[in-house]
Amino acid sequence: MIRIAQFSDLHYSAKNLVEADRCFSHAVDRAIALKVDAAVVSGDSTDHALDLHSPAAEHLARNIRRLADHCPVLMLQGTFSHEPPGTLSMLRLLGGRYPVHVADRIGQVGLSTDGRWMASEDWQFAALPSGLRALFSCVPTVNKAVVAATVGASSAAEAVGEHLAVLLRGFAASNQVARGRGLPTIGVSHGTVFGCISEHGVPMAGFDHEFTTGALFAAEAQVFMLGHIHRHQAWERQAGAGHQCIAYPGSIGRFHYGEEGDKGFLVWDIGADEVRYTLEPTPARRTLDIVFEGKPDLTGLRDAVEREDIAGAFVRVRWTVADEDRHEVDRAAMQALLEGAAEVKLEGRIVPVVRTRAAGISQLANLADKVRVWAQSIEAKPQPLLNCLQALASQTPEAIVERTLCGTPAPTAEVMAELSLTEDAEAEPALLF
Repeated sequence: MIRIAQFSDLHYSAKNLVEADRCFSHAVDRAIALKVDAAVVSGDSTDHALDLHSPAAEHLARNIRRLADHCPVLMLQGTFSHEPPGTLSMLRLLGGRYPVHVADRIGQVGLSTDGRWMASEDWQFAALPSGLRALFSCVPTVNKAVVAATVGASSAAEAVGEHLAVLLRGFAASNQVARGRGLPTIGVSHGTVFGCISEHGVPMAGFDHEFTTGALFAAEAQVFMLGHIHRHQAWERQAGAGHQCIAYPGSIGRFHYGEEGDKGFLVWDIGADEVRYTLEPTPARRTLDIVFEGKPDLTGLRDAVEREDIAGAFVRVRWTVADEDRHEVDRAAMQALLEGAAEVKLEGRIVPVVRTRAAGISQLANLADKVRVWAQSIEAKPQPLLNCLQALASQTPEAIVERTLCGTPAPTAEVMAELSLTEDAEAEPALLF
């Protein structure tokens, strides 16, 4: 049995430094206190490329060194936009009591009984080395651009999943041998599992995701440690390979508003045919969303502040308001009510005035036809409009005003049409002379 701490999605950067370092420092302290035998960071240690002299790079290196002084550390290459290739290379040189292995290519790594990492020369070991304590199969982020250049952009998404499924099945033989020797078998990767749930509660379903649970279980590793999705979730099964488990620990901290679920890291206890894990929480920041369907109501906001503990929380207020009412939103009053929050973010969605246009209306010959088309476009009844139009065309303004003041109903379109035809017929002889 081996005990491993799995951290993921640290996202060190200038913007995230306070949150990332507070949570990761706490996690490292806790892992050391729990006397873990090894540590794994399953991708996205940084949020983007970092300058070597930046405080974020320094704080990350300091915590990795603290881990390396306690146990062997394995770090996996994450998403290229977060961790450009080569970002992790300097961490190999930290010189702790135990080595830091950076898994930036597909391959297997053995952890020896004396705490050394032994990497395969190819994508897997031709023969397992002796003196191992655990076997790790590493699949860092796949460069989809390379796949697209080979198979074409339209086929790249499905091709990545198909090739990874074949690769994972290929790990099964060496994992079976390791299990026969009584060694724990661990897979480590960074990507999206079809059907997993994002930190915002959205199911991830599509053909461009790297993994399925079936493909991951087919590697016949006791554990598959994953990174990339910021929400903790797991899948388990009992099969010929014993008790198997796939899990995301989620991000180490809460870096965005609206993230659901607890934040922390996983502590694994892994044997040759059994596994168990616990989620160890970190002191992630609290976020609070207050949403108004229409214009923000200060009374409702005051009630929410009294109901929720906003002291030290990160509060986001959202509302939707029509363009003509946007000046009625009192941002200063909302800021005053939320005094005491660590951060206040006010997000108003302005609904613009929309004017419906009827396609082709300018090409119609007469005004009555234009009214009919316009009424259809806004789902209005055209007949009352046509009655008014006919009255305007056939009566004097004085007659319309007199009829309106007397309360006489307007003549129907049929009557007005007959009057118009009669007047036209009587006028025609005069026009001939």
